[in-house]
Amino acid sequence: MLKYRLITGPILIILFLLLVWADDHLDRVQLNEFFQSLFLGKENPPRGLLLFVLALAVAPLAAKELSAIFRASGIASRTWITSVAAMLGLILSYSIPTQTATSPGTGTTASIAILSTGIIIVFLFSLITFSRQQNVQGVVAAAGAVVFAMVYLGLMLGFFLALRRDHSAWLIVGVIFTTKACDTGAYFTGRLIGKHKMIPWLSPGKTWEGLAGGLITSALVGMGLAMASSWLTEPYDHIPWWIGIIGGIIFGAFGQLGDLIMSLFKRDAGIKDSSTILPGLGGILDVLDSPLLVAPIAYWFFEVALIDPGSIV
Repeated sequence: MLKYRLITGPILIILFLLLVWADDHLDRVQLNEFFQSLFLGKENPPRGLLLFVLALAVAPLAAKELSAIFRASGIASRTWITSVAAMLGLILSYSIPTQTATSPGTGTTASIAILSTGIIIVFLFSLITFSRQQNVQGVVAAAGAVVFAMVYLGLMLGFFLALRRDHSAWLIVGVIFTTKACDTGAYFTGRLIGKHKMIPWLSPGKTWEGLAGGLITSALVGMGLAMASSWLTEPYDHIPWWIGIIGGIIFGAFGQLGDLIMSLFKRDAGIKDSSTILPGLGGILDVLDSPLLVAPIAYWFFEVALIDPGSIV
């Protein structure tokens, strides 16, 4: 297991870093007239375009695993509608307007309305789809599961895209690496000195000592990456070292909570891993479980920590 993890993990990291480099490079690409017309007159491609494409590609794979978990838990589920709901959540997260309202259909109010309308449409469509066999048993639960997939895989992952609108793609790398550092620190600390089980009925391998080691690791990684952010081009992407430490602790803690939530889903379904698509790591959800919960936390953390990003030097 560890051997395959040491192979699969670095490959995924390298591929992800290459895509992030390309996504960040697009911020400085000047579009010609033809592509400006495609992107509503913008001189540069939309920020986070490649990350958005990656998320759209990953969403159906994660939705397939989530549908399998639903079915194993006794909830009716269809992979295609779960995938569509997850992808719609991403599309809405990436495309809703954020400008100050100067005309009807723009601004914060319109963004909330568009997002709410999307959720309502998904819920109603799901109710109709699962009741077509003229059987009402489990219909509400099945429709609720589809909406859950839209929120969990679409809107929560979409917070990374929202963060990308105002920051370099490398900030997202920092959030994910800091979050995953807690997993690594907790694993090795727990193996070395772990004695006191944290939640044995849910995750027998987790210990309080491991959690402490993981949070310390996340804090150190967060501090190091925050200091390294001074290399980034834009001043508002520069993160003070002490914010890196605080963020590391917060991201690590919520990342562990996200992992426990996925463990809860899998135990309810009676399965160990969401799938075997990634040798040594399990499934897509086994990799995304902690970053998914951290994404909205990271967005609001930086909104508060960097109240005026343009003034941070």
